[in-house]
This record gives sequence, structure tokens and C-alpha cells, in this order.
Amino acid sequence: MRGLLCSPLPVLLLLLPPWEAQLQSTGPKCRTGPLDLVFVIDSSRSVRPFEFETMRQFLVGLLRGLDVGPNATRVGVIQYSSQVQSVFPLGAFSRHEDMERAIRALVPLAQGTMTGLAIQYAMNVAFSVAEGARPPEARVPRVAVIVTDGRPQDRVAEVAAQARARGIEIYAVGVQRADVGSLRAMASPPLDEHVFLVESFDLIQEFGLQFQGRLCAIDHCSFGNHSCQHACVSTLSGPRCRCREGHDLLPDGKHCQARDFCNGVDHGCEFQCVSEGRSYRCLCPDGRQLQADGKSCNRCREGHVDLVILIDGSKSVRPQNFELVKRFVNQIVDFLDVSPEGTRVGLVQFSSRVRTEFPLGRYGTAAEVKHAVLAVEYMERGTMTGAALRHLAEHSFSEAQGARPRALNVPRVGLVFTDGRSQDDISEWAARVKEEGIVMYAVGVGKAVEEELREIASEPPELHVSYSPDFSTMTHLLDNLKGSICPEEGISAGTELRSPCECESLVEFQGRTLGALDSLTQNLARLSARLEDLENQLARRK
Repeated sequence: MRGLLCSPLPVLLLLLPPWEAQLQSTGPKCRTGPLDLVFVIDSSRSVRPFEFETMRQFLVGLLRGLDVGPNATRVGVIQYSSQVQSVFPLGAFSRHEDMERAIRALVPLAQGTMTGLAIQYAMNVAFSVAEGARPPEARVPRVAVIVTDGRPQDRVAEVAAQARARGIEIYAVGVQRADVGSLRAMASPPLDEHVFLVESFDLIQEFGLQFQGRLCAIDHCSFGNHSCQHACVSTLSGPRCRCREGHDLLPDGKHCQARDFCNGVDHGCEFQCVSEGRSYRCLCPDGRQLQADGKSCNRCREGHVDLVILIDGSKSVRPQNFELVKRFVNQIVDFLDVSPEGTRVGLVQFSSRVRTEFPLGRYGTAAEVKHAVLAVEYMERGTMTGAALRHLAEHSFSEAQGARPRALNVPRVGLVFTDGRSQDDISEWAARVKEEGIVMYAVGVGKAVEEELREIASEPPELHVSYSPDFSTMTHLLDNLKGSICPEEGISAGTELRSPCECESLVEFQGRTLGALDSLTQNLARLSARLEDLENQLARRK
């Protein structure tokens, strides 16, 4: 990474073997008990080749000092950029040679810097029992070491807090251009023991020696009187008391009390409750605002929409990006008032074939929709966008699929998400869906073709076409989509679920029409009087 050395590359390569030897020769390997250790390595495009090689050698030297084995230290390595890749999981290897071989074969991803996504992967996948982690009841310490050289392109504070709450101890190691605030947001307390900002080769070496020394510390909970009220957990930086479920640790670090104020009252917060002393306040997700009642979050509530989302499941999307697409869909769902009477949501995936993941009428709450979206499995085939549009026109908005009758005047909206050129013709069915009265939005990412997006979308294209060059940065499209899809802000402003043949509707229409005619008659009368006055003035001048 930049800033590790000012020396030329040949000098760096000459210095690497002694560095590995020094890390390895710090004494006997750690034999104080089992440990699950995952390294989370930044391989974004900002990490230059010789910098990545430095990090590779650093990692190899550090691993040689560990007592690895099924009943000792288990090691996993993941690398990340705009996506996350498992180099090897915790349960894969029990020999240093196998780990080193996998690390030396590592090829950098060289894309963006989605550190939050990497932490989420570590929490949900890398530290899972299926990947080789010991079960929580075994009380084996779980440690993540995040090494990064830049500022994350996504949010890290919330997901890091979730990881720490699950018992994962996080060390954040930043190199020169790393953002210190992000490192502090990720790391476990105390921060002075878990945050390292590396500015030179010597400091990287120093971190390696310090970290290895902590790995070889004694099991603090097994010696002396820790005085924990409920349970003691030995971490790299010392003993930590842990409370049983439903209780929180007091400031003295030893005693516990019942969970915070939010858990003791019926707070009614729609999204999240945060305790503040003996009171609480409600929070909303990013992009939504707390309403006047102090509990609910703003969303599309003034009207109603039948919304079907078509997502590209072709091979070019890639599995990690497909997960980002599902997260993006759920962020759209977050600002919709999902209910049988409000907004109904359906999801279709297309590749070489078309599959309805769930129709409009299946789920009645946002939570159910979001859960179903996350469960969608990636097709990974071709890109038949034309077939997907045909499916949308012929099936997705039928009453059998849950769409409301046309007589109710509920807007029908289709949103197509794609990353490349269609392998079949889209012209006929792109025109047909709009003839059917469906308002179409097209969202393109990466190699999506602008001409196809404009052909799919309704007029005017500047309001119905969105594009992002990268999956990791497409969240900026949400505001545009919210302003378009939200009934009170976009196409269906003021829509009411009312039959046009109802008496009240006819009377209201007649009243508006007669009022407009009366206003037009008055304007014509004033215009006639003005013309007559002008004619009289001209006559007098003659």
C-alpha cells in the first residue's frame, strides 16, 4: 500500500524475507486456547500491485506465528472491493503451507471499496458454523482484522456495530490514505487498542508484532478473579464481561442490568428505537424522515400503485452484484406503503428465461416483501429482456396475479433493472407494455445500452431512465426513483381508489367541468368587452 516504503520495489523485495522471519521468530506459537480469526483484506483498485504484494507478505509472515489447527486457531481470509470473495474459509485448512499457497495465489479484485459489504459478509457468512466457525455456545473468541487503504464507499458504522454485538472483536488497520473516522467506526473498544494507522513499513511490522503478542496472551478468564456478574470472555486485549440475553453491561464493566429503556416500554417506533438516559427517540432508515408523531417514517402514503420490478439475473451480473441488486430493491420497498389497499409489489427475474419470484397479490407488508427478495436465487444465464417485457405485459398485471381491476384506476408501474444488451428483440414488447397503460422505468448499470433503456422507458426518458456506472454506487438513483414512483411525489399524485362510475365520482367530475366552463365563459366575456372598447377608440380617432 502507498506509504509503506519510499524505497524502490527491488529494495522492498529484499526486505520482505527478514520481515517474515521477525514475525515468525517472536517465540512459541499461541497455545492458550481456540480462536476463530478472519482477515478482511482490501484489494480495491487504489491498492497498487507492489502494495498488495507487501500486504500478502505481511499476512504470510503473521500466519506463520499462529498455532493453527481444528482445535486451536482457525484462520479464514476474505478480500473485497466492490464485491466480496472468500480466499479460504475458517474450516478449510489446518496447515500453514495450505494457507500460504492460497494467499500467494490471490489475485486482487481491483474495483471499488465496499468495506461495509465486506463486514456484513464476514458477520453473516465467514463467521458462520457452515464456514467452519465454532458455535456461539462454545464461547470461542471471534476476531476480525480489517486492513484497508482508503475511505469506504458505503456505510460501515451500523453493520460494524451489529458485528460487535454478535461477539466479533474487530481490529481496523488503515494504511496512510485510510479514513481514520471510518477505522474508529469499525473497531471494537477500547479504540486505542483496536485502531492502527500505518504510515510506514516499520509501523506495519510493529502492528504485526503487537497483534501476534496479543494472540499469545494467556486466557484471562481462566486466571484470577474477573468478578463478572454473568460470564467472562477472553479477548485479545484482556477479559471482557458479557451479560445474558436481555441484559446490558453497566459502566463498571462487570455488572449487568435489564436491557435499555426501549425494551422496557411500548415505544411504537416504526423502524428503530434509541435509548437516551431514561427516555428514547425513534430513528428512520437513510433517506426517510421522521413524521410529526415522532414514531413513523415518511413513505408513499397518499396514493396507490401496482409495481412490478424486473431484475436481470444474467451471468454478466455476477453473484455478489446480484446481492447488491436485491439490497437496492429492498431500499425501494422501504419508501413504499406496502399493503393490500396501498402499494402492491411483484418481482420477476429474467435471464435466458423468465421467472415470477412472487406476484403482486402475494405479500401484504414491506417486511414480507423484503424477506422474499432476499430469498431470491440467482439464475446466472443469458439476457432475454424482450421475453421479460412480454411476460410483464401478458401476465404480471393480470388480476389473477394480484393486480387491481382497471376500473379502480390504480397506476400500473414496471421497473426494469438490467446491466447489458438484450439477446432478443425488445421493440415489439417495449411498445406493447406502454400501450397497455403501464408506466415504465428503466435502470441501467455498467454495460447497459442507453438506446435500449430509452426504448423500454416511458416518455419523457429523462424522467424514466436512470443509469449508474457501477453496482456499488447505484444507491444514488434512489432519490430519482422515489420522486417518480411515490404517488404523492410522482405519476399518481392524488390517486384515489374510486370507481369512475360511482355517483360521487360523476358528481365531482361534473362539478369540475362546469366550473372550468364557467371560468372560460367569464374570460371570453372580458375579452369581447376589451375588443369592443378598442374598436370604439379606433372609430373616434377617424
